Amino acid sequence: MGQQNNEMDVESLKRSVRQRGSCLDFFLVISIVFLFVAMAGMAVGGVLFVNDLRTKLDSSPKTMKFETEKLTGDEPTYKMQNFVYLEVGSSVLQNYTMSWHPVMYLSGSSIGSNFVYDEHQKSLMPKQEGTYFIYIELNLTCIYDCKEGLLSMHVDDKLTCEVQLPAVADSKPVSTKCWTVSHIKGQRLLTQMTVPEGGLKNWKLELNGSGLGMFLVN
Repeated sequence: MGQQNNEMDVESLKRSVRQRGSCLDFFLVISIVFLFVAMAGMAVGGVLFVNDLRTKLDSSPKTMKFETEKLTGDEPTYKMQNFVYLEVGSSVLQNYTMSWHPVMYLSGSSIGSNFVYDEHQKSLMPKQEGTYFIYIELNLTCIYDCKEGLLSMHVDDKLTCEVQLPAVADSKPVSTKCWTVSHIKGQRLLTQMTVPEGGLKNWKLELNGSGLGMFLVN
């Protein structure tokens, strides 16, 4: 009789262990599925966010010109602390470190308090570490009888923007926009312009509508 009870206890223990193992397997599968769904949701959200930024970038040149129409009042309608926009300082195309200047409005400029632009070093630095959306917009015009050539802009190691200029005999505008999303920590950003060995004679960079912008993503 005692032996029979022992056999029943052992069998009950085995069933209990199998039931617990099944429950653990079930919860493990549920956890893995939940984790996969969460990661997929984050990935989709990231793609949608970047696509939304790209749509805004490509929608209108006015958007990338700091919307200066909104800055003519007493206060800007856009919170400026995490945003900066600089216009080109020269229309000449040559090998050099580019100079910039801010857009001025009634009570300030287009350099947010989170940024420092050094006019002497020609460097732009975000004060806060984070992920930034960086973009360049270029508008170029052929004055007369222009040769083809490759114009390159390098914002340090963060962004490279290249424009293949065509050979044209008369005035012809060429526009392009380049952008990236990059993590920045205490880095001073310099923008280098590079032209072919023979130069880009009679091409000029339009001061109106050509600039460098950046804003904090997170």
